[in-house]
Amino acid sequence: MIIRKLSLPRRTFLRGMGAAVALPLLDAMVPALSGLSATARAASGPVQRLGFVYIPNGAVMQQWTPAQTGPGFELSPILRPLEPYKDHLTVVSGLAHGQAEPLGDGNGEHSRASATWLNGVHPKQTEGADVRAGITADQLAAQELGRGTPLSSLELAIDLDGLVGNCENGYSCVYLNTVAWRSPTTPLPMENNPRVVFERLFGDGGTTEQRVAEMRRDRSILDSVTSDLAALERDIGVADRARLDQYLDAIRALERRIQLAEVQSGDTELPELARPVGIPATYEEHVTLMFDLVSLAYQADLTRVFTFMLGRELGGRTYPHLGVPDPHHGLSHHRNDPEKLDKLARINAYHMGLFTHFLDSLQSSADGDGSLLDHSMVLYGGGLGDSNDHAHFDLPELVVGGGGGRLKGGRHLQYPKDTPMNNLLVSMLDKAGLPAEQFGDSTGRISELAGV
Repeated sequence: MIIRKLSLPRRTFLRGMGAAVALPLLDAMVPALSGLSATARAASGPVQRLGFVYIPNGAVMQQWTPAQTGPGFELSPILRPLEPYKDHLTVVSGLAHGQAEPLGDGNGEHSRASATWLNGVHPKQTEGADVRAGITADQLAAQELGRGTPLSSLELAIDLDGLVGNCENGYSCVYLNTVAWRSPTTPLPMENNPRVVFERLFGDGGTTEQRVAEMRRDRSILDSVTSDLAALERDIGVADRARLDQYLDAIRALERRIQLAEVQSGDTELPELARPVGIPATYEEHVTLMFDLVSLAYQADLTRVFTFMLGRELGGRTYPHLGVPDPHHGLSHHRNDPEKLDKLARINAYHMGLFTHFLDSLQSSADGDGSLLDHSMVLYGGGLGDSNDHAHFDLPELVVGGGGGRLKGGRHLQYPKDTPMNNLLVSMLDKAGLPAEQFGDSTGRISELAGV
């Protein structure tokens, strides 16, 4: 790479043996003769980013839904971790997925919950490979926002299930294992191994054996781009060097965490269990590491769209460190038992706290005239409301971010029962500059969201 003292293209990479490291937005990426700084350039039209974070097994809605509506609302117990980001927060209540109802298919509420969350299309009841649902909002966004990035989208998860065939009352396991569909017949696989995600973002390819050998070396991927990095640092300004150092430090920190997870995985005796290399020992470490990878991908503009499943419907994960040794799915059928409701609410609030870690990262990452959070919209929610009743109405949904100045936060919007969830998805796409007149079972836009 030859760096001249003029300008850098936005898609600049540091390259070395087996590595390609994309750079964050720098002032040097603006033509010198334009008279504009990167800040001014971004202010005229910041990059739009969309994210979708899925929570399984519903929520304790009486502890999720704020008591007040409008801009003066107080955060509910489950939403309380979002206090630092209240000005970026829009809670949307009253939404429903009518296409997740049985419609003659009988039970299968969990499968339909995740299958319809981002498309509002009733999934085909089948145990075979002939699955069918609908293209999801993230993939509609990826078709446009992903044109200028190496990866059109990222699909991440924590819990994966290798089962095939029937997982719930005649529904294929596919419907539980993803929330992203590229087409009505093409569900996208989710990735739960941070090392694989890291290599996808920064690796240069190679065979499986080569990648495994590479990940076991006790060195940084940045070591192979030292020459390019030195040349770049000679020709950029002080502010750019500081921004670049912060970004590369984040990459090194992630690598150390992944390498530590690999050592822990290799040293742990797990009879009859194939522990994937690179997956941390605890749920919290796993989730935060995946969120940090998304944040890095946003910083480097490697992708502008992601989906992330914090858990899988029907999942039985336990949370003993919260005082919740009970399986999550079992607790979701609480029969209004106060003790079970309290435990389920603790899980809901815990997930929200982990999500807040991601928001911290976006807020602290400069992007033009603001932060990554200012220029993003992240939908956080699920496909079930009151899980005890398998309710597909009054869903737990909220949006965090500034949408590049197009989204006003600090509000709780309450809509009539059975307002289609897809109205919110259409509104988010519209805010991202991707107008959709009709999507799934949408009947229009969320007026307050669309009117800012």
